[in-house]
Amino acid sequence: RELRVFTSAAEGLTVNCYLVWDEVTLDAALFDTGVDAQPVLACLTENQVQLRHIFITHSHWDHVEALPKIRGAWPKARVHSGSRSAPVDQRNKPNEIVPLGGLRVTHRETPGHAEDGVTYLVGNWQEDAPHVAMVGDAIFAGSIGRGNQSWDLARQKVREQILSLPPETLLCPGHGPLTTVVEEKAHNPFF
Repeated sequence: RELRVFTSAAEGLTVNCYLVWDEVTLDAALFDTGVDAQPVLACLTENQVQLRHIFITHSHWDHVEALPKIRGAWPKARVHSGSRSAPVDQRNKPNEIVPLGGLRVTHRETPGHAEDGVTYLVGNWQEDAPHVAMVGDAIFAGSIGRGNQSWDLARQKVREQILSLPPETLLCPGHGPLTTVVEEKAHNPFF
């Protein structure tokens, strides 16, 4: 399967977004948008993949800034969000499994940094364990996102919803490098 990381910068910070697609069906999903749509749009065109879904880990500006441009280019892509203020058809549903070719996308609520924080799990239909977790700003390599909503809630949700995943699960944070569950359990000073 295919996974691409795009890092864009604005106002003194960098932010990651992630594009995943099934190599057989060429159905793609974008996780957050970052602040610059152009690299994502170029990758979609270059690889001739079809953007079917856009998953938002939380609604902070740096994670959704490029959403209007991406939606303009791919108006039929379904948006998924944990925000209660999102249109009903865009809100994550309990126990929802979103197919993406041979992949499946599920979600876990991870509020604390943001009220609408969501971690999305990308796995394979043939295996029970998720391969990749798109964690937004819930956890970073060696750190966690600021507890805007609640520090205690943020740590609790990371422990329950992210660090409970299989050790080899790849964590894809909104800022900084990729990491794994086993790495964060062993070395993250917040846990």
